[in-house]
Amino acid sequence: MNPNLKWKALFIFTVILFCIYFLFGYPVFPTSVAQVKDNFGKQIKLGLDLQGGTHLVLQVQVQEAIAQETDTTVDRVTTLLRSKNIHYDEVRRIDDTHILVRNVDPSQVSEFRDLVTQQYNNVWDLARAAGDANAYTLTLRPGAIVTIQEQTMEHSIETIAQRINALGLREPTIQPRGGRNANEILVQLPGVGDPAEALGVIQAGGQLELRFVRDPVTYPSVAAYMAQHTVLPPGTELLRGVSENRGANGVIDKGEVWWLLDRAPVVTGRDLRDARERRKTDNPMEWVVDFYLSADAAERFSTFTRQNIGNRMAVVLDHTVRMAPEIRNEIRDNGFIEGNFTEESAHDLALILRAGALPASIKYLEERTVGPSLGADSIRHGVQASVLSLVVVMLFMLVYYRLSGGNAVLALFLNLVILLAAMALFGAVLTLPGIAGVILTIGMGVDSNVLVFERIREELRNGKSAAAAVAAGFDKAFVTIIDTHVTTVVSAAFLGFFGSGPIKGFAITLVVGLVANIFTAVYVSKTIFQYHLTKMDRQAELSI
Repeated sequence: MNPNLKWKALFIFTVILFCIYFLFGYPVFPTSVAQVKDNFGKQIKLGLDLQGGTHLVLQVQVQEAIAQETDTTVDRVTTLLRSKNIHYDEVRRIDDTHILVRNVDPSQVSEFRDLVTQQYNNVWDLARAAGDANAYTLTLRPGAIVTIQEQTMEHSIETIAQRINALGLREPTIQPRGGRNANEILVQLPGVGDPAEALGVIQAGGQLELRFVRDPVTYPSVAAYMAQHTVLPPGTELLRGVSENRGANGVIDKGEVWWLLDRAPVVTGRDLRDARERRKTDNPMEWVVDFYLSADAAERFSTFTRQNIGNRMAVVLDHTVRMAPEIRNEIRDNGFIEGNFTEESAHDLALILRAGALPASIKYLEERTVGPSLGADSIRHGVQASVLSLVVVMLFMLVYYRLSGGNAVLALFLNLVILLAAMALFGAVLTLPGIAGVILTIGMGVDSNVLVFERIREELRNGKSAAAAVAAGFDKAFVTIIDTHVTTVVSAAFLGFFGSGPIKGFAITLVVGLVANIFTAVYVSKTIFQYHLTKMDRQAELSI
């Protein structure tokens, strides 16, 4: 045998052996037929339409993020004006996109305008308020609103994906849905029949803040505080907390209290680098959540705690005061949250804190569970269609092209094996449209073989020898095969980039199948022909 032919055969054999092993022998080497089936089931991941699971449509309330940006700007403008000793009466939010600065000192108006314009000109427009010569409004620019909306959507998708992936769910689909202003997210969880845990993790806010307690005295209600103090000190707000009192019978009585806190937090959830649950040291039946800060946050936290020893610091989670311990010494880069957590609730909170807080709340627009019977029917019908099309094609190739048709049939089988192995290797999900892509791949494979075989027949009719006809047939058909495959791959690539989930499943299967088809229909098929020619008598006719 030609040494070059031996290397080709060895390469083809290695590729096939790897594909078969990856599909049926990985991750556990099989010792029974059941183990082979189990390995194959783990490697080929099925989509929601085949496996069943949960389908959710969520809507991000992006207006909340816009309002939050406005509130943050109110605090920043207040701090800026105080630092520059510019006198004013009030800085407050009018609505989600407008801020009012009232009664600026007339002698400092020019300085005020220059300062605000310099700091916020890229995001806010400054104008004189109607009817008041010394009042000014800041208006959030339309471009800034669009940017906030887009960033909120991106952050929400990323956070939800991190939370769901941390649950260990296999191949979830999390992607935008609808038009640009729909602000909707599609979440598909294959194999999840009871989505309660996933829903709880998705919906949880996870907004952690560490704030200074301005007044250590708690109040039973907002009205009780206002009755004593009339107004809130600048830069503060009242937040609800939970008080727990254990009665004589051991029953814990939970009540509501209100804390006066600084509006601006010292540390937020964005400053976390990790969060882990653990058992409480003095009570192993209870769980707490340890959190660890980044280097920058640790510096701020260290300075804050050193300067406020003896005062209280509130741990605020989702705008609720969970605890307000006294600062007894300097704390640098870690702390903990307690609150009668169970192991499960502590684990979920740690997971949420690690993934980060959602930038805005989530509204559920649609929730439905896809039953496994639909998936079973889809798989059965899809497999039946694939097998039937493959059998018909095989019979046609064997009858019409005789022994050479067996070459084409073997190439088709190898194409399917390589296609499935590649999807398993890259973690692609097989969907019902993906099965349609498999069927189309079979058709493209047949088309490639027909092009080659008809070229070989034409060369044989022109009087060439079998070896020369095979070489010329593959050479002349190669350009046409590449042309048809490249154009189809480009079309499928656009479907994959811009299509939704089912369309992407079809596109991915088709692209992988076409690439595998070039290898099998050209390289493998030609190698088989060359091997067959070395065993033929020079005067024998090629069976085609």
